[in-house]
Amino acid sequence: MLAKISFLNLDGAPGALRSCLPKSMIAKVERQFIKVACSNCNMQELCMPIGMNAEESALLDGLVSKRVTVKRGAALFRVGDAFHSLFAIRSGFLKTTVFSESGQGQVTGFQMAGEIIGLDGIASDHHTCDAIALENTEVCTMPFDRIEEIAGRIKTLQHHVHKIMGGEIAREQDVMLLLGNMRADERLAAFLLDLQRRLHIRGFSSSDLILRMTREEIGSYLGLSLETVSRTFSKFAEDGLIIVNQRQIHIQDPEALKRIVSHELCH
Repeated sequence: MLAKISFLNLDGAPGALRSCLPKSMIAKVERQFIKVACSNCNMQELCMPIGMNAEESALLDGLVSKRVTVKRGAALFRVGDAFHSLFAIRSGFLKTTVFSESGQGQVTGFQMAGEIIGLDGIASDHHTCDAIALENTEVCTMPFDRIEEIAGRIKTLQHHVHKIMGGEIAREQDVMLLLGNMRADERLAAFLLDLQRRLHIRGFSSSDLILRMTREEIGSYLGLSLETVSRTFSKFAEDGLIIVNQRQIHIQDPEALKRIVSHELCH
């Protein structure tokens, strides 16, 4: 019987189906479903290489050791935790924060479904930031020793890991530009456009955003005070660029936001 129903995701199963199975069998089925790995995941094209043959796909399916749910406000890892794995975000939203010697924190990024998190721990074998869930988040745990082993056999995976690392370097350079040269309106416009682009790639609306992060967290990331972030949101709304309804943002004039950012890039 287990073989016949092991393909089911019981999280969405009718109550009648769950009620007719012993709890021990449901647990076995759910664990087996969790092992139905990368090749069947709808985030595969975002966080994993594509174009692999059947043998390579089978190897890749053994990459994920487990899935972990991180409740809103809880940490996936914290500064100083031993580094063992990278994490592919299957659903949800996280923020990463670094801390000065005095304990002052600064948000360094917001990560969403289809992205890889945990690269900060590779160099020193310990994590150098906190990763906190902004909403209930599910991640796939990929032990780094297993990544290295399989990447040695699948060149496309090795290349993909290098691309992820290169992308992280490029992102950090973009943040340096953002914090070093841009005015407040340019920073917020660039932030909204980047968030819009990333969400649109994942099939969400290109004009309607729900901000999982607070204004204060946005300010920490952009190097702006809470008051400046709020004032800039209000200015964008007054100018007809966006419509703000608490955490819901409707981008009414994306071209105007692009012109604000382009103004900086032209200097």
